[in-house]
Amino acid sequence: QVQLVESGGGLVQAGGSLRLSCAASGRTFSSYTMGWFRQAPGKEREFVAAINWSGGRTDYADSVKGRFTISRDNAKNTVYLQMNNLKPEDTAVYYCAADPRRYASTNYYSGGGMDYWGKGTLVTVSS
Repeated sequence: QVQLVESGGGLVQAGGSLRLSCAASGRTFSSYTMGWFRQAPGKEREFVAAINWSGGRTDYADSVKGRFTISRDNAKNTVYLQMNNLKPEDTAVYYCAADPRRYASTNYYSGGGMDYWGKGTLVTVSS
């Protein structure tokens, strides 16, 4: 069982930056695939980024490529999402997710494919 707690959300102007953090409990964090997903009002949850256990493999949604960076610190049981050049369409609740299975990016693009989820943190980007 893994518990995930997100932080770092808030209100930012378009063009600004935020860094989200996700603290995970459990001794097996370093073996887990981690991901970030988001859900905007009235829309379905969508994939944002994922990272494998070592950090050597990452994937991003086309809408955030070149602007967002996912990273992890296994010593701190934490995964990060650095978000730069934010746009109003990035406004959403951002969820951290974890999965013990082998990294499989094709599973994540549907907005799921992970076993454990945090409660989310709200990011609002004003124009």
